[in-house]
Amino acid sequence: MNFQVDKDGYYGKFGGAYIPEILYGNVERLRSEYLSVMETPDFQREFTGLLRDYAGRPTALYHAKRLSEKYGAKIYLKREDLNHTGAHKITNSIGQVLLARRMGKTRIIAETGAGQHGVATATVCALFGMECHVYMGKLDVERQYLNVQKMKMLGAEVIPVTSGNMTLKDATNEAIRDWCCNPANTFYVIGSTIGPHPYPDMVARFQSVISKEIKRQLSEKEGRDYPDYLLACVGGGSNAAGAFYVYLDNNDVHFLVAEAAGKGLDSGMSAATIHLGREGIIHGCRTLIMQTEDGQIEEPYSVSAGLDYPGIGPIHAYMAKEKRSTVYAITDDEALDAAFELTGLEGIIPALESSHALAILKRKTFNPDDLVVVNLSGRGDKDMSTYVEYSRI
Repeated sequence: MNFQVDKDGYYGKFGGAYIPEILYGNVERLRSEYLSVMETPDFQREFTGLLRDYAGRPTALYHAKRLSEKYGAKIYLKREDLNHTGAHKITNSIGQVLLARRMGKTRIIAETGAGQHGVATATVCALFGMECHVYMGKLDVERQYLNVQKMKMLGAEVIPVTSGNMTLKDATNEAIRDWCCNPANTFYVIGSTIGPHPYPDMVARFQSVISKEIKRQLSEKEGRDYPDYLLACVGGGSNAAGAFYVYLDNNDVHFLVAEAAGKGLDSGMSAATIHLGREGIIHGCRTLIMQTEDGQIEEPYSVSAGLDYPGIGPIHAYMAKEKRSTVYAITDDEALDAAFELTGLEGIIPALESSHALAILKRKTFNPDDLVVVNLSGRGDKDMSTYVEYSRI
């Protein structure tokens, strides 16, 4: 079965481009040009050079020995937390801003939840001297104060959004409104595998460097280039799409996905879209959405700002539907416990998003010879206030 996007921008029935007419020209131009631009030797030289010399790639593949002993398998951590700005997000931001420059765009907008994508985009805009505006839900502005200050220091305008439940969904709504008002000079740097085609495919391709590095690093360390299990969290799903990308057609690799169950699947306070969602259209694509019977978006909830989203990237909706991935609904408490466990065993403080993926280790029984890779998508600096409150440090 093919898990790549088709010529019309769909993964099975999920995907497409559902956009207002005013954005048609922008999206159509991007669709017609993105692959040809990305594949030019000049673009690849600049992109890979910045990933190496500026972002700090390749990131390490670390054998977590104490974690391995506890869970009875050989567990590696893909250390995306070691990237410049502290997460995988910088890779996509570099790629999209380079693309925007080649398309003659002078103004960058972005949405952000946990703030990592906002910081990454503001960072790249500072590097190239470009105007940057970041939309962020007011609740996320409050709980991700450090990242807000970083964006401002980098020269970005951070725009708090007070509609809805004031989180990632609402920030995305406002970013799209801005794009509609400024289509000529503005490029929307979407932070995940969500949005109208070609964004889900484009973001997955930029982030595919994660799985390319895993493949090479496992070959060097283990003598084979694939794991038995590959674990990642999903909000929109960019880190997972990148970690899975080169293994999509390798059925020996089992994908274990963590989404945010919040207070529990039956609590009414959850962001477990794959478990609870139904088909619909959100932010330019057809996917699974948490919605009422009459199609109104249900407000999601998660302790993790980066997973607090009522939709899911169309590639992940399709993979779950076709049983290519196994999806776990991880509660706040499970994720927080996993964060403290990794910190205590390996001396690594993970982002709350990554902690959801780590929590799968307690849910799944492994064999001693299993090779397991957990994509550690970000570091925990931004979540320290939550960790302090939870543990009463």
